[in-house]
Amino acid sequence: MLDVCLLGTGGMMPLPYRWLTSLMVRYNGSSLLIDCGEGTQIAIREKGWSFKPIDVICFTHFHGDHISGLPGLLLTMGNSDRTTPLTLIGPKGIEKVVGALRMIAPELPFKINCIEIEGKEQTFELNGYILKAFRVNHNVLCYGYSLEVKRAGKFDVERANELNIPMKLWSPLQKGEEIEFEGKTFTPEMVLGPERKGMKLTYTTDTRPTDSIVENAMNSDLFICEGMYGEKEKIKKAKENKHMMMQEAATLAKKAKVKELWLTHYSPSLNYPEEFMDEVRKIFPSAIAPKDKRSVELTFQD
Repeated sequence: MLDVCLLGTGGMMPLPYRWLTSLMVRYNGSSLLIDCGEGTQIAIREKGWSFKPIDVICFTHFHGDHISGLPGLLLTMGNSDRTTPLTLIGPKGIEKVVGALRMIAPELPFKINCIEIEGKEQTFELNGYILKAFRVNHNVLCYGYSLEVKRAGKFDVERANELNIPMKLWSPLQKGEEIEFEGKTFTPEMVLGPERKGMKLTYTTDTRPTDSIVENAMNSDLFICEGMYGEKEKIKKAKENKHMMMQEAATLAKKAKVKELWLTHYSPSLNYPEEFMDEVRKIFPSAIAPKDKRSVELTFQD
């Protein structure tokens, strides 16, 4: 099960009723945070979730509304007696940017490991899930992220009995482990059927529509995408500043055949995103204009 919470939905600046865009995902005892603008740790507290399981923080890019909340979050983690290492993933230059921000958080009781994304796409295997960064089209180097939990094929009990595989080996084989036992080698392929559909989440913001988004969001259970503007007259501004219209996000969702679309990174001038959702849903019916702290539990589907 993936616990997903869109902590904030705002772009550019926090508002009294809207924190800056940030996403938190919990899986198997660990937590992943994508983007950390001003107010992110307040949003986490309001949600009632814990900072301690956060072991990975990803950044789409280094504009202030996506990273300026990091120093405060690091200090909070330090004051909570954290000692386990923290991994930070982001575009080229992440170590330099984080080093500058840490001028106000220089001494921490835990190690920080910075990973710089290389090239247009890079895949990481972390804590039981697969995280893929893919480049999008903003006015600075910017990436989207897909998080996927794979699901092995169904265990074939009849086949295991036919092969006289001891029952005590079934569990590790189900987990994908290869086992040597009494001079024989047993592999998962011997007893597992075809890989089943897992869980997939895709998050992207601060970008114009790109093929890379469609390709990486394909068949996602949940697609969280920038919808900065709803007013049709804002299309010129969106193109100039390399942001996205709500209607464009819906078109991407349709092309990628996702199950559900959540819009985010609203412009401060977009007071009531729901006003534009009838038009958005004509393009993609399963679209939502969420408010801060909207949550969902993604589960495996039989």
